[in-house]
Amino acid sequence: MRYLVKARVKPGRGEPLLQAISDGTLGQGSVAATEYLHDMKQARLAEDGVTHWVETCFCDTPLQEERPYWEEYFDLLSVRDAHNRKNCRHENGAEPWACCNCDCTKELEERLRTKGEAFLEKLRDIPR
Repeated sequence: MRYLVKARVKPGRGEPLLQAISDGTLGQGSVAATEYLHDMKQARLAEDGVTHWVETCFCDTPLQEERPYWEEYFDLLSVRDAHNRKNCRHENGAEPWACCNCDCTKELEERLRTKGEAFLEKLRDIPR
């Protein structure tokens, strides 16, 4: 399933987050480790300082696996379905693990790209 995540970088965690992204250790130890780096490359920063990204997750509880890794750097403000579950081939049983190769993420990320600014470009500017 796809989720739209909204989060704010925790005070004092911008520099460590940037370092973890730069050295590729963000999410290290998670089954979804490569997804974290992809998410940050696609993430957008809104004018209000909130970071938005699309997250793919197969856990029964949204972001159950990912939450501890994200919460090291972010205050998670909301995690909500990015689209109707009945349209998700994984969720409706039509194709297990469909989210791995589905165009939905690309479409959602393209739509998100029209909002705010690239998070990685602005991460250095976030108050520490």
